[in-house]
Amino acid sequence: MSDLDPFTDLLDCPMYVVTAEAAGEMAGCLVGFGSQCSIRPARFVVWLSRANRTFRPAEHAERLTLHLLRRDQHRLARLFGGETGDHADKFADVPWHPGPGGSPVLDEAPAWFVGRVEDRTDGGDHVGFLLAPEAVENDADGRIALLSLNDTLDVTPGHPVN
Repeated sequence: MSDLDPFTDLLDCPMYVVTAEAAGEMAGCLVGFGSQCSIRPARFVVWLSRANRTFRPAEHAERLTLHLLRRDQHRLARLFGGETGDHADKFADVPWHPGPGGSPVLDEAPAWFVGRVEDRTDGGDHVGFLLAPEAVENDADGRIALLSLNDTLDVTPGHPVN
């Protein structure tokens, strides 16, 4: 229970799959804390839980990739949100390719961007990664229904939620 629950319970934020690579270790997770935070220069911040396995390579990564998913891509949400890389290779059965700097890009994502990590900010149990976009792709044909928090309420996190 959080002091913010009366406010945040009304939100239905988009969910993102964040992928990272550092020193040959790849990881990815489902996150709900992220937002554009500057227009000029374009910047985006995404918050990763310190308890999540993805945090370890992200802590040393030069780049992260953020993926948007369609509402019907629940399988990817369950894989990246409900499994932990401590026990499973999340990339084994998922088509992907290396993006700029080797950051993993999920081929099934309708939109994604690779961002260079400019800064990391301590936010308590999460760390904010300030990203400067280096490559952006949008394969969606017009507006699509994006996967949101309410679509993932049935995904049991692979790691405890802090």
